[in-house]
Amino acid sequence: MVNNAVLQKYARLAVRMGVNVQPGQLLVINASVTDYAFVRMCVKEAYEAGAGEVQVNWSDEQISLMTYQSCSLETLVEIPQWSYDKRAWAQEKGGCFLNIMSGTPGLMKDVDPEKMQAVQIAGSKKFAPLQKYTMNNDGQWSIVALPSAGWAKKVFPELPEDEAMERLMDAILMSVRISADNDPVAEWNAHNQRMAEHSRKLNEYDFKALRFTNALGTDLTVGLVENHIWAGGGEHANNGVFFNPNMPTEENFCMPHKDHVDGKVVATMPLNYQGKLIENFWLEFKDGKVVSFGAEKEQDTLKNLVEFDEGSRSLGEVALISYDSPIRETGILFYNTLFDENASCHLALGRAYPMNVKGGTEMTQEELSAAGANDSMTHVDFMFGSRDMHIEGIRKDGTTVTVFDHGNFII
Repeated sequence: MVNNAVLQKYARLAVRMGVNVQPGQLLVINASVTDYAFVRMCVKEAYEAGAGEVQVNWSDEQISLMTYQSCSLETLVEIPQWSYDKRAWAQEKGGCFLNIMSGTPGLMKDVDPEKMQAVQIAGSKKFAPLQKYTMNNDGQWSIVALPSAGWAKKVFPELPEDEAMERLMDAILMSVRISADNDPVAEWNAHNQRMAEHSRKLNEYDFKALRFTNALGTDLTVGLVENHIWAGGGEHANNGVFFNPNMPTEENFCMPHKDHVDGKVVATMPLNYQGKLIENFWLEFKDGKVVSFGAEKEQDTLKNLVEFDEGSRSLGEVALISYDSPIRETGILFYNTLFDENASCHLALGRAYPMNVKGGTEMTQEELSAAGANDSMTHVDFMFGSRDMHIEGIRKDGTTVTVFDHGNFII
């Protein structure tokens, strides 16, 4: 099993390279009760880094399941004002947010999808004014993961639970560049430099659009907004602090134009959405909107995603990841977007990140929409990269540049 010294190294990385809490700053940690030991390590690291205060919001997925199964819809969609005020207060204090994920994929598979959709919409509407804080990088935020028994058995069903947990923990640590004898901070600094170089090259080309094709049936042209910005790896929050929002991360991402996406995309990995696994699905776009879709499993859940709101029919992100990425080379399907999206090129239905267009973080939503940015109460990534993925960058003069060949960057 992983020893405490390695876990402490992980906690240090999450606190100091993930959210990068600053002296005197509030840190809010969102975590499952099952991860209390790791959370304590993170709290200790945060105070040693000079955090002014650390608050922890606890959750339990089994209790959440029982709540969905037992409570009326009227009860579930009633969101108390104090829950909004608590989060608003933390943002007004300039806090940073660390989210520790360890959920079980497919846990909610037997819950009424209409009930889940209604609850998610109610929550999104209630907290919509607060969404800008993280989408706009007003403050630091980061997501890391720990294994849970349910998740580990989903990934390694043939192994006993304790062995499955150990295998998944090893894979997580590898993905965030932690071993017993290395300096993960130094490795992340080098990794961020490599990611920045990819973004620099893509920004220099200033493509008008990207065309994706493969043998599975993907043939999709994604227009990019004018004055777009490719980003990847660590980012600077608007308070000037450098942080790493996703750990792991292998993606360089940009803003699609909400009206200029056409063609068909075929997903290459399952999508865990609303606690259910959508498998073998596809989407067809015309003039930026999904006009048809299908899935072998959980078609109704895919319908919930596409029809979540007006903006969920359009793209808010396009991300490039070489097929020969460290996470894909593990050969593990994680059933978790934080990991699987970093093993494959992906797209996101829903809201765009303002940082991906010049001046975007200072724009109003109306100005962002005029620039081509999609707006939505949701943002959901799905994976479509493959070994034979070919990507052509289309320049403003109509000439093309091969960006990916056989699934990998070649520029």
